Amino acid sequence: MMRHLLLASVFLLAGCGPTPEEQAAQDAQAVAEVRANQVPPPERVEPEPILYPDIEEHELFGAGCNFVPEGGGLGAIAIAQEDRGYMKRGGEVLTFAADKGSARQPLGSYRKYDGRLFGFTLELTGDAGEQEGIETVNIPANLTVRDGRGRTVFAAPGIAQCGS
Repeated sequence: MMRHLLLASVFLLAGCGPTPEEQAAQDAQAVAEVRANQVPPPERVEPEPILYPDIEEHELFGAGCNFVPEGGGLGAIAIAQEDRGYMKRGGEVLTFAADKGSARQPLGSYRKYDGRLFGFTLELTGDAGEQEGIETVNIPANLTVRDGRGRTVFAAPGIAQCGS
């Protein structure tokens, strides 16, 4: 009798688990959840100098602030103007919209600029700049580029050359 009761219990327990089809559906859902929650690593950005031929070709003339990293020579790697910002990457000049809700900076520039894949922040770190020539003031600054998830993909200290 005990043996029949034990055997009946085993059959009852075997019937309590999911069917193979249910198990396959649960496994597929678990895999889908893991894939949906995976976040790819940030893509490193290396801005390139925006040179005069780029400025001429894309008509980037006007008042604003151009960011030059420390030790970066004369080539600005970001341009911040009243309506747009610019950065060059992979030989292509990228356009960014001025975030007009961010802090206003010299000559109509803004602190933040947003693009399709990236955004950048030009943070002036000095109160007063150093006059260079007739129309330009150099102000200590930091440039931070973030991806669409808000992760920093480039950061550098340097100078914002503000002028017209």
